[in-house]
Amino acid sequence: MITGIGIKHKSLSQQNNWQHLLAQAIRDPEILMDYLELPKKNLAASYQAHKKHKLLVPLSYADKIKKGCWDDPLLKQILPIEDETFDINGYVSDPVGDLEASLSPGVLQKYQGRALIVTTGTCAVHCRYCFRQEFPYSESNPAKNNWQQTIDVIANDTSIHEVILSGGDPFILSDERLFLLCQQLAILPHIKILRFHTRIPIVLPQRIDDNFLAWFSSLAIKKVVVIHANHANEIDPIVGDTLCTLANAGSVLLNQSVLLKGVNDSVEALEDLSQQLFHYQTLPYYLHLLDKVSGTAHFDIEQQQALIIMAQLRNRLPGYLVPKLVREISGKRSKTPIV
Repeated sequence: MITGIGIKHKSLSQQNNWQHLLAQAIRDPEILMDYLELPKKNLAASYQAHKKHKLLVPLSYADKIKKGCWDDPLLKQILPIEDETFDINGYVSDPVGDLEASLSPGVLQKYQGRALIVTTGTCAVHCRYCFRQEFPYSESNPAKNNWQQTIDVIANDTSIHEVILSGGDPFILSDERLFLLCQQLAILPHIKILRFHTRIPIVLPQRIDDNFLAWFSSLAIKKVVVIHANHANEIDPIVGDTLCTLANAGSVLLNQSVLLKGVNDSVEALEDLSQQLFHYQTLPYYLHLLDKVSGTAHFDIEQQQALIIMAQLRNRLPGYLVPKLVREISGKRSKTPIV
């Protein structure tokens, strides 16, 4: 175990707390339906979708879902359904061009001055609209050599000033592994910012424990944490306290969402989300139009409808609480604003 700055010895119960909660996560559609008191309609189709993209949801997230309600906006994000099994033209395995942007295993560069590390293929929840659900994680594992090849690639390109840790979810890594990687990046003189893309503060806030905060606070580099919340119901007081704790640990907190049919495709839902985020020291950042990965067409929103919703949102909120509506287009050198 690393025992330097920021890493403390923990008792076995402390070490296993969030890992134990993750181990208890629901991984079976029928069990989820039973837990949420849902009638088991289309169970066979749900299992068929589950074969392609496995169900995974922590109990703490499932507990926010209204029992017996098929229309719950959180349920729609995590339950496999028949629509995912339909093969629809235009919905592909790599809609954002991740594979074309690969510099080395698990290191992507799409935008000037920034590089992204796919730190792991593991998440704490499996979102049904995930654009990396078909990403070849086993072939793109930068941790196989203890990050050395990854560090070398970034060290040798002084045009890179920001490193984005993504996945999967980087916060699913152990404190020791993540701290080691962050230390190795932070000492590179041309790296000014570490950015973390994570859904864990929303779906498994217990992960952000005292040990995590100790090493995270000790990092002598600017830190940006981009969380991923789509609906205000995801942000209860426990999640909110976790967000404030991350802010107090020296990070800038931003949120990115995906505009999803039946989840947040109304001005009321997006207004509530922005207000809830700001209450907990987080600014709305991006609202993405759906990345068209296979099996997600049922979530898609027409661009014109999105523009109408955004116009309504601007009438209700100050500019700093209105996220930028964007689409990621494979091969483009930046996100494409939708105006």
